[in-house]
Amino acid sequence: MSLDGIAIRAVVRELEETLVGSRAAKIYQPGETDLIFHFRSRGTNRKLLLSAHPAYPRLHLTEQPTDNPLTPPMFCMLLRKHCEGGIVEAVRQVGMERIVHLDIKSRDELGDEVIRRLVVEVMGRHSNIILTDPASGRILDGIRRVTPDVSRHRQVLPGLPYQPPPEQDKQNPLEADRDTFLRALDFNRGKLDKQIVARFAGIGPQTAREIVHRGGPGDRDRLWTAFSEMMEAVRAHRYEPHIVYGKKTVLSVLRLTHLKGERESFDSVSRCLESFYAGKAERNRTRQQNLDLIRNLKNAIDKNEKKIGKLKRELADTEKAETYRIRGELLTAYMHQVNRGDEELKVINHYEEDAPEVTIPLDPRLTPSENAQRYFRLYNKAKSAKKWNTEQLQKAKRENEYLESVLVQLQDAGPREAEEIKEELREEGWIKSKSPSRRKKRRERPKPASYRSSEGFLILVGRNNRQNDFLTHRTASPTDTWLHTKDIPGSHVVIRGTNFGEETLLEAAMLAAWYSKARESSQVPVDYTLIKHVRKPSGAPPGFVIYEEQKTLFVTPDENRIRKLEKSSEE
Repeated sequence: MSLDGIAIRAVVRELEETLVGSRAAKIYQPGETDLIFHFRSRGTNRKLLLSAHPAYPRLHLTEQPTDNPLTPPMFCMLLRKHCEGGIVEAVRQVGMERIVHLDIKSRDELGDEVIRRLVVEVMGRHSNIILTDPASGRILDGIRRVTPDVSRHRQVLPGLPYQPPPEQDKQNPLEADRDTFLRALDFNRGKLDKQIVARFAGIGPQTAREIVHRGGPGDRDRLWTAFSEMMEAVRAHRYEPHIVYGKKTVLSVLRLTHLKGERESFDSVSRCLESFYAGKAERNRTRQQNLDLIRNLKNAIDKNEKKIGKLKRELADTEKAETYRIRGELLTAYMHQVNRGDEELKVINHYEEDAPEVTIPLDPRLTPSENAQRYFRLYNKAKSAKKWNTEQLQKAKRENEYLESVLVQLQDAGPREAEEIKEELREEGWIKSKSPSRRKKRRERPKPASYRSSEGFLILVGRNNRQNDFLTHRTASPTDTWLHTKDIPGSHVVIRGTNFGEETLLEAAMLAAWYSKARESSQVPVDYTLIKHVRKPSGAPPGFVIYEEQKTLFVTPDENRIRKLEKSSEE
């Protein structure tokens, strides 16, 4: 979800109050589209995240640690040259647009004071962070360069004049009076929420739906009252940052009454944004980096599905094996009635209770003995094929179960988990190994995710098959409780200790359902048993186990409950 202009206004207000007058101490670029500024002011340190991520663009204060590259990218080096050591002069929003200007006063090569302006454009896949010189109006560089091949209308390249994004001819809702508001809408066309989004800058779909919900779709006076009350709250900076957890998780800085679901309120806009976007951008970036791997795994699954279909058809054909054996036995018993050149033999089948008459097709070119031997050969061939097809069918099904589990893990993997998954796939032969290095890299100890239940018990979750194996077979004690979604690819979950209550069991089951293929489903079956009843068969693929003496409970994954468990583990 892209932030609307009202949310940007709320963020800018918070940044004005906290950053103006601060000194830019350090600047990092942890990813291709993200920047982290460290600001210091009167003994207080703050970190500002600026992101031009195509799916999750945003700006807010952050407390999350980041992994920074050893060699900073060129844009980061440029920012350090022009902004490091500078003082924040102003943080401004352009109208109600999703554009923010961050002015930093620093010194140039001659020691003269200059202003450098960071333009943060929060516009979905067109988002960008551009360093400009306000005095000349020219671009120094952008985190994403836009060449003429990408856009003929607006380029972002060093030395070019900075041009703001094209105006959308929308009205500023904070300046609209009753007549302006009502004239902008066509009440005969319906879909007033979409009209509000199209006519007024900075209002997103959820805010527009709230205005229509409060005012009603046909009452002009009530609709104006709802609109004016919400805009008055924005003018006065009376924000209520919160997240609504329902079928779709929604973030808002204004109170939304039209949405159903559990709500979580925050004391600052930045904390709300950080909670909402927690891990989303990193996981998205990891998924983008692994698109080829995901595609290859899906192709392997499709190939196996076709193989399974073919094996099932061939297995059905092998059911004729017993028929071939009976025909061979009958031919041997009644061989004195057969002459070379006969095309069939009608005899009584004594192998069945009713002893019906059966017709046995013959090859006229063969002797009676050769015809009998031919049926015995067909019988032996069908019997061997049945055994081979059964083994291959089981192997293909196991492979698909394994690949499905890997796909589920990749969807939610961070960089570390993704690298462990790739290493596992190399060892299993699903992807080509890298060229062998002379020095073997030491493998790090797997670190399953840890949570603390509301009753205080430790819950561990394997985020890939390597972590699953380590958790189940090396970390957990025999009396610990093990959970997994029933017949659904997912993570191994372990509750450490005994004597826990129903609440801990429910939370662990919810984690098992959340980290599975059934995340979007309801009433997900989750099996649980003691670790001592879980074992790994010899030769089984990573993460595969068999278990017994299990019980099953049904849970519906709840993102809000998962978030609370994550926060409790951080504390």
